[in-house]
Amino acid sequence: MRGYGFSKFTPNQIPKGGFEELLKLFLELLNYTAGDAGEALAWLNELDKQYNLTNDDYGMGDFIDELKQKGYLNEDGQSGEVSITAKTEQSIRQSALEEIFGKLKKSGKGNHRSPQSGQGDEKNAERREFEFGDSLDQIDMTQSIQNAQVNHGIGNDFMMTERDLEVEEMDYKTLTSTVLMIDISHSMILYGEDRITPAKKVAMALAELIRTKYPKDTLDIVVFGNDAWPITLQDLPYLQVGPYHTNTYAGLELATDMLRRRKTSNKQIFMITDGKPTCLKEGTKYYKNSIGLDRKVVNKTLNMAAQCKRLKIPITTFMIAKDPYLQQFVRKFTETNGGKAFYSSLNNLGEYIFEDYARNRRKNVR
Repeated sequence: MRGYGFSKFTPNQIPKGGFEELLKLFLELLNYTAGDAGEALAWLNELDKQYNLTNDDYGMGDFIDELKQKGYLNEDGQSGEVSITAKTEQSIRQSALEEIFGKLKKSGKGNHRSPQSGQGDEKNAERREFEFGDSLDQIDMTQSIQNAQVNHGIGNDFMMTERDLEVEEMDYKTLTSTVLMIDISHSMILYGEDRITPAKKVAMALAELIRTKYPKDTLDIVVFGNDAWPITLQDLPYLQVGPYHTNTYAGLELATDMLRRRKTSNKQIFMITDGKPTCLKEGTKYYKNSIGLDRKVVNKTLNMAAQCKRLKIPITTFMIAKDPYLQQFVRKFTETNGGKAFYSSLNNLGEYIFEDYARNRRKNVR
């Protein structure tokens, strides 16, 4: 008998405790433990007790052994302490990229289009007549032949003139240098809300995005508390909040110095913060005031924003606090710099940053 026989489909239950499932959870926990592998494994053990993540065939000991075998963990031979490897650090960045920008389709070398058209690098949808100096690969042959047929008729003697030629416009690609500033003052973990972990995730995702999609662009990372200092990509998983005030001025000053040394045309600063500037360094001492908006601190910070504007460095502020008076300061700061501000929740911080980064078409390559 011909035809198809149908029966009830009963899927096999996905076994708990598989390496890939536990690895995803382990990488996520490392974000919250600042890269402390021992603490992350302790948390994973507690979760296993509560939710039965492992089974009789694959236990937590098997998972730890496999982490070591596959190069995710190093173990100190004397103390027995475990630490994550460079492979784990990269996996954390890739995981953050998939979580935040998971809907992106990867392309080849990524750059940012500029508004200038002409003999550029990438075709766009615009069409125009041929001009002396246009390259042959810009000519739209199909449309040019159609123009010739319309202008001169269809006959045995096909004729095409220069005026029949139609070319595709080209967009210039630009290179972008970005400094990402991350606030690590104590307020980033106050009031029972963890703000530093989403900020770290966004930084790792942005770094991985640039590495894979925009390889010619540059990304520097600056953290700021009482002082400001640069950190490397490898430092991100271990980043923690300190008992610091918020020296926004120092962060902007360092970011500006770093961008001055870059030879790219497009330069920008992304700043993730949840509060107001509360600190300045004067010589070897610190001037601090966490009450209200201190005029001395605010004015110096606004002067730095104006200096960035003169240097044509726009600042995009991602504000993850809802206090009206803090948002009022950010509006004044943004107006002074001529940049942009996003009042973002922790959930959509990554999407905001990516959209602003991808739309960077502010300057032309000449």
